Amino acid sequence: MNGRLKILVSAYACSPYKGSEAAVGWGFVSALSRLHDLWVIVEEEKFRADIERFQAENPETCSSIHFIFLQKNRNRLLRKIWPPSYYYYYRLWHRESLKLAKDLHREVRFDIVHQLTMVGFREPGYLWQLGVPFVWGPVGGMGIFPWRFLTSVGCYGALYYLGYNIYNLLQMNFQKRPRLAAKAAGNGLICATPDNQAGALLFWNSSSTLICEVGLPPIETSEPLRRKSGEPLRIIWTGLHTPGKALNFALHALVRLSADLDWDLHILGKGERTETWKQMSKQLGIANRCHFHGWLERDAAMNIMASAHVMVITSLRDLTSTVTIEALALGLPIICLDHCGFSSVVDTSCGIKVPVNNPTQVIEGLAKAVEVMIGDEELRHHLACGAVLRSSAFSWEKKAAAVDRVYRQKLTAANGPTA
Repeated sequence: MNGRLKILVSAYACSPYKGSEAAVGWGFVSALSRLHDLWVIVEEEKFRADIERFQAENPETCSSIHFIFLQKNRNRLLRKIWPPSYYYYYRLWHRESLKLAKDLHREVRFDIVHQLTMVGFREPGYLWQLGVPFVWGPVGGMGIFPWRFLTSVGCYGALYYLGYNIYNLLQMNFQKRPRLAAKAAGNGLICATPDNQAGALLFWNSSSTLICEVGLPPIETSEPLRRKSGEPLRIIWTGLHTPGKALNFALHALVRLSADLDWDLHILGKGERTETWKQMSKQLGIANRCHFHGWLERDAAMNIMASAHVMVITSLRDLTSTVTIEALALGLPIICLDHCGFSSVVDTSCGIKVPVNNPTQVIEGLAKAVEVMIGDEELRHHLACGAVLRSSAFSWEKKAAAVDRVYRQKLTAANGPTA
């Protein structure tokens, strides 16, 4: 089947103005609407005002998107008492979505149904029961926190991620609906990271297409900075200050560098570990080189990033943060752990990946990578130019084209090669 398709998309979170899952939903929906006609089911309370505001200001952009808003029931008091109650009401929203989808399908006759957001594997919704060729993804959330690193994230972090691992292992092994949804998707299953690809194959016996969940936001790229002679290497680290982000590894790596190597670390974000990490930098004797900026407005944060020479990412449990793609577009080589979504985004053209074997090896690997960036400006600048080129692979247009190929493969499998 050639030409524009009629696609029903479940995008619980979708907004042109919000980040995280909502940005993922909007990025895919807006890019796919240039190729196909979309009917998109979105949660009403959190996202309707944003979408209608954007539609009013940009009517031509949304001409091929039909938004259908569905209110999720909430019990805010119960959620404060028992946070997992969120999933009960989220599941009810998906049940209502299926009822709505059946009515829409009788009217529109969809070619494809796509379960898009939320990205997590735990809730695949129910649209795979509609009897229409089904696509699911990008799927995230599978995998575990590395066991050997539990002792490196503090007592609370160790307990949290121990529980997280047990919970994830139980759900990956025994939760029924994700397995059924993956089977219904077949060659229409999309995974966000290599970890999730491996998990889908191991736990669901399902092969998948790898498409990173985040895309390149509007950002101007320019010639990457060159570090002047005698200028310190400006390193940027950004994220929520939680145990799993593991800034402590970067701090311990930097203190290993010889005293004659000049560097500054700029730390964006804030969270429960902020004071702990500040105290750690003092205890390690590097506080004068570690600049904690806290949460900044986007423009201010982007200015700091644009003036840096390299980004360091130390996350031990993550998908792929948008800031990774933003850093590449700004010409920042990336030093990261060879883990999570970063392992497929960063390659030898744009950064250095550190194997995740044990904490000591990670610290040594990070230190060596920073030392290389300080000592070889030609290599660092070469990687900076490679970063800009690499960022183009994550444009929403290219992601939409990749999803479109999945749609066509799914239709071919469902209807035969002459469809």
